Amino acid sequence: MLGKLGREKAVKVQLAGQTLMADSVTNLMALFDQHPELDLVQVYQVLEEVLNSNVSQTAVELEELLAEADVASLLAAQPQTGMETPVVLYGFGRIGRLLARRMCTLGHTTPGMALAAIVVRKACDNDLAKRASLLKYDSVHGTYEGLVKVDEENQCLIINGSPVKVIYSSDPATVDYQAYGIDNALLVDNTGRWRDHDGLSVHLNRPGIERVVLTAPGKEMKNVVFGVNDDDVTADDRIVSAASCTTNAITPILSVLEEKLGVVSGHVETVHAYTNDQNLIDNIHKGDRRGRAAGMNMVMTETGAAKAVSKAIPSLEGKLSGSAIRVPVINVSIAVLSLNLKTETSVEEINALLKAASNSAELTGQIGYSEEADAVSSDFIGSQQAGILDSLSTKVRGNQATLYVWYDNEYGYSCQVVRLMEKLAQANLLSEQLVEDQAA
Repeated sequence: MLGKLGREKAVKVQLAGQTLMADSVTNLMALFDQHPELDLVQVYQVLEEVLNSNVSQTAVELEELLAEADVASLLAAQPQTGMETPVVLYGFGRIGRLLARRMCTLGHTTPGMALAAIVVRKACDNDLAKRASLLKYDSVHGTYEGLVKVDEENQCLIINGSPVKVIYSSDPATVDYQAYGIDNALLVDNTGRWRDHDGLSVHLNRPGIERVVLTAPGKEMKNVVFGVNDDDVTADDRIVSAASCTTNAITPILSVLEEKLGVVSGHVETVHAYTNDQNLIDNIHKGDRRGRAAGMNMVMTETGAAKAVSKAIPSLEGKLSGSAIRVPVINVSIAVLSLNLKTETSVEEINALLKAASNSAELTGQIGYSEEADAVSSDFIGSQQAGILDSLSTKVRGNQATLYVWYDNEYGYSCQVVRLMEKLAQANLLSEQLVEDQAA
């Protein structure tokens, strides 16, 4: 049923802010187990009513549907664009491929967006086949459940039946997207090569590109942590940054603590999985220590995540410091927040505040809450939340608190990026519709 809604009607179904269609049956049942108040028979009946309705190209909240006596009227009021913003992924590494998976998962169509193309440098003669294989098979996130095929003749990847053009280029200034039938597109730069407004403006100056998202901290642009300061994004913002995975993990939790208890100062220590920026074996590297073998060393390094928090929460400007240790795990990191608060508090109060936030409509996609005594890092692979509080590890002494926040630095971050993309795609469609209305 969920698959049909996604494939046939482009309807995304959410439960407490989490998308249901992208999950396996096991994950779905685990999610429903957290909501024993739901009657699965009633759930099926409501979803069947959605499938038989005229609604399409939208997102619906399951709990709202179940609570509504007149489901048809509620569905009729759902915003529907009837159009899609084409998406271009500039770069197809770890984050690029996970964005593609998230957007194209069988039974999960992201309302208002459609993956149109990826731009990469040609790596080898059988580049298309290699790209398809890397999308299909992943050492961390497992085998992709969708269908991935190669169309060599048209230079496309076919993902769940939809063609995605592969454009080969090493210079963004040379690509004419309109020549590929792509116009008014949202481009996501996953390379991290250009991080300022001038560098990313090269994309905007190409035919067919309307907006740009950077999947790294950016200079001279809004750095957006979805759920915290995404309301600052306007239709006039043509280049925005989705900040970093660590900034996305800690900022929602810090926003709750700043609002409820007040933060005087603090230090953020992130124990981070190694990344492709490090060396497999000892070799030269422009950064200190990062040249040493990633698979056998804990590597002290720097992070700008703590300072970047203030771009989303201005009241924390100058209050946080940060450092990082890269460790020999391939995915999932943990941030340790050592905070001096304005008021004395307790473990129980902090955990209660963050548990409530994790269940709120505003932050359920950003804050997770774990009470598992035996939880370890690999348990959080594939988490859709930006960060998950390990509530059993919370420490408090007077006004000093230490919190431990797990995060899937790949997939959890990718989910945040997609949420921001959805918002920008809607802004794109509204602007396009306004132009059409004025022309009429």
